[in-house]
Formats: sequence, structure tokens, C-alpha cells
Amino acid sequence: MSKHPKILVTQRIHEEVQQRLSAYGELDMNSSPDPWPQAEVIRRAAQATAIMGFMTDQIDSELLLASPQLKIVACALKGFDNYNVPACTQAGVWVSIVPDLLTEPTAELAIGLAIGLARHVRQGDAYVRSGQFEGWRTHFYGMGLNGSVAAVVGLGQVGSAIVKKLSGFGCSRILGVDPDAKPSGVEMVSLEAAMSQADFLFVAAPLVPTTHHLIGQKQMEQANAGQLIINIGRGSVVDESAVTQALHKMQIGGYAADVFECEDWQLADRPRCISPELLALNNTIFTPHIGSAVKSVRVAIEQSAADNIIAVLQGRAPPDAVNFPRPFAG
Repeated sequence: MSKHPKILVTQRIHEEVQQRLSAYGELDMNSSPDPWPQAEVIRRAAQATAIMGFMTDQIDSELLLASPQLKIVACALKGFDNYNVPACTQAGVWVSIVPDLLTEPTAELAIGLAIGLARHVRQGDAYVRSGQFEGWRTHFYGMGLNGSVAAVVGLGQVGSAIVKKLSGFGCSRILGVDPDAKPSGVEMVSLEAAMSQADFLFVAAPLVPTTHHLIGQKQMEQANAGQLIINIGRGSVVDESAVTQALHKMQIGGYAADVFECEDWQLADRPRCISPELLALNNTIFTPHIGSAVKSVRVAIEQSAADNIIAVLQGRAPPDAVNFPRPFAG
């Protein structure tokens, strides 16, 4: 391996992490808040030994073929569905993730979105700012978590953290939908039962072939009247077109999301933007994928990704690898 490896960082990272990585190689970092086009990433990766990748990146066969010195792609994230892990393994490239640092802040945001949607925070804020507010009036009545039926679809780390937080809000029942999990304190049901019974439906499932558009038109038609759906898993687990129509038809009461179909780069037929029709609907709240956007958490995520890069540069296996390429030469 070169004595001066090139470390490609596709998004700006905090200064302390920059300084740490610079001690192990030449740092090539995107200083813009906007992601590089894929062609630019491929060009810069040609001499890279390591890449720190983010949600906006796509690691595919084309990039791997153009990067003969690449040894590791360290994902500064948990969900790595935009990264072609089998292709990396075949090319002899490690892939690592950050397995748990995103869990708590994402679960917190899910609860915040639910309360914001249920209590009409977006509309109330606009009303106050309009100058019409003259004191308490009998409007903006909503729904509370206390006494409600809440369901969580996907009981991995984030879904389980949402369940734990919901337990402190006095929900009458907490339902779980996940064929691979049986946590205590959760009433496990089918997706159909969750749709028909829940007041709040939290979507925390990962995006895999079996969960693409898991919640679509059929499920919307089964939804409990006034149901609020909160998606903090992956955009394409929910069919945004079906959500738009369900909101128009008042099959559901509202939709909140921190993730969107247009972000799921690996899906060739994904929409290229969020539908203006969906954005125009009033009974929605959207945040720009800020589930982990807590400064201390983001620094810890970057440091974790740096740990994995440094391990490989020192000839060791990365601690958070999701594959094991062979042969591996340190």
C-alpha cells in the first residue's frame, strides 16, 4: 500500500475528524454542501485507497472498476442500500457502516414528527406568524399519543427505540409488525391489523425487495380513519403516490416523513423529486433527512467511519465491516 494513501471524503466533515484522518493520508474532501455528481466521485476515486461515503453516494461496479487502489468504503451511515456490497466484496473492497449511533436521534425525531403532525404544529405556527392570533381560540384540535393505539412497522434498532419512547406516552396499545422480531411489551400483529387499528403508524423498516412499497394503495384503503403515518425508515417503503391519493380521499389523516423515494438511488424507476402535489398538501410535515442531525452524534458517526478507514490503512479488518473480501492485503 502507498505510504501516502488518498482518502476521499464525499461530504464535508468536522475539523477534528479531518485532522485525524490527515495523519494517515492525503485528504480529498468535498467542501460544498451539495454532493458531487457521480462522474466527479468516480474521477476523484481513481487514486483513492479509502472512501468515506454518505447517504447521497452510490458505490457501484463502474466506480469500483475505475478505482483499482480502493481498499475500503466506510459508510458514515447505517442503511447502506445505495452501496453494492457484493460488487465491493468481489473487488476486494471492505464496506463498513455505523451500526447504532443514528438510532436514538432518529427515534426522537419520529416522536417529534408524530406530535407535530397530530397537534397541527405546522398550521399553528403559520397562524401565529400571520398576525391573526389574538389569544386562545377553539381551533387546531388534534390528537395525542396518550390513550392512542400506536404501531411500529419494522422492529430493528430504530423501531425498537421508538417503541421504548412510546412506552412513556401512555399509549393504550403498542403494536409491532415484523416477522423476525418478538420483543416484550409489544403486541405483534399483521400489517393489515396495524393499518386497521392504529392511530399512529411509524414506519421504520429497511428497504429490501420485500419492503418496497410495503405500504401502498391497498394498505391505505385498510387504514383506520384519521390514521397518521410517520416514515423515518426509507422513502420507498411507502408509496408516495398512494399516500397523496389517500390524503386527498381522507383515507388517512396525515403523513410525516424524513425520508423520500427520490433518495433511493439504487432504484432505477425512483421518482427524481418529491411530487409537488404531495408537497402542497396541508396535512403533512416533512424534514430533510435530519434523523441523525445532532452535532455530537454526527461527529461520533464521522469518527466511527474514520476508525474503520484507519483500521484498514493499518492492515486490520474494519470493526464495523458488513462484508469480508478475499483476498485482503493490508
